[in-house]
Amino acid sequence: MSVDQVDEAGSDEGETVATAAVAAEALHYYPVAPGVRLNVRRGPGTQYGIVRVLPEGAKVPIFCQTPGTTVSGPYGTSNIWDNIDDGEFVSDAYVLTGSDGYVASRCS
Repeated sequence: MSVDQVDEAGSDEGETVATAAVAAEALHYYPVAPGVRLNVRRGPGTQYGIVRVLPEGAKVPIFCQTPGTTVSGPYGTSNIWDNIDDGEFVSDAYVLTGSDGYVASRCS
């Protein structure tokens, strides 16, 4: 193995670590409304089963957003649902995003 090949392998590994670090930094966590224990559902609507309940003071990442059941909460009335984990959604009406619209890409 030549020195050039070793340098390339080290460079690729460094780029992968750097890419992961940038992705982690880009992920923003949004606070759930104060005093609320928020239901996390299997899909974007109140008809979906509850997976778990977030504790008061929780912050959530938003990987993507999608329309669903309209819900009224502390931050208005919205049909936007936030995907916070694989197969886990919360109503955007309970998450302080600073916007009445979408703050992340639409879920596919």
